[in-house]
Amino acid sequence: MTVAQTETRSPATPEEIWAILREAAEWRKEYEKEAVKRSEVEANWFKEEAKWRKKEAKWREEDARRREEEAKHREEDRKKWAELWKGFAETKEKFDKADRQISNTNEKVGGLEKTFGEVVEHLVAPGIEDRLAQYGLVFENVYPNAKVKENRQTLAEIDLLLEGDDALLVVEIKAKVKTGDVEKHAARLEKLRKHYDRRKDRRRLIGAMAGAVFNSMEKKAALDAGFFVIVQSGDTMQMDVPEGFKPKEW
Repeated sequence: MTVAQTETRSPATPEEIWAILREAAEWRKEYEKEAVKRSEVEANWFKEEAKWRKKEAKWREEDARRREEEAKHREEDRKKWAELWKGFAETKEKFDKADRQISNTNEKVGGLEKTFGEVVEHLVAPGIEDRLAQYGLVFENVYPNAKVKENRQTLAEIDLLLEGDDALLVVEIKAKVKTGDVEKHAARLEKLRKHYDRRKDRRRLIGAMAGAVFNSMEKKAALDAGFFVIVQSGDTMQMDVPEGFKPKEW
């Protein structure tokens, strides 16, 4: 029978014990240094965290203030737009009312102008042949509200047409003569000239402008265009052309 032998260790020597103690002391010293560093890191981290939380609180406060300002501005804008729309609606209503009044006024004025024009027409027609005879113009026929047609279409409407053997006088009558009326009358005579040429009618075409109100600028425009000018004088109409005036012939 074999008996197991137990290994025995001899006790540590004092040198070994002091070495172990020195090693433990060094380790503890390093540990304490690391602990201090860790504490400093943790303290810095908590310090930074506190700063961040303070900043975050400030941001949240500023954000809340900004949202409050935005809400305030939106409410102010809403009130301003409401006031603007209210003002716009009131202004539009006033303009609509003014438009209706202007429309009614224009309608009344248009009626008055038409009536006035008819009155002027009745003043112009009587005795116009005698007024023109002094200029060597003889007309046998007078046609108020004449229409010249071509191919069954109205080519021109004429307030007063005087017809003679060698000439035709086309009179435009207005309550108040405007420069544009003079231009339109000249264009009307150009159109009539072409019409009569197509019909082999070689009679001279002469124009005249008659008006109850004839300002100096419009009168000059009519004379420059070569038109006789007929103006109101009391309860009748008379020629108002310079001495030696010769009408244009189309």
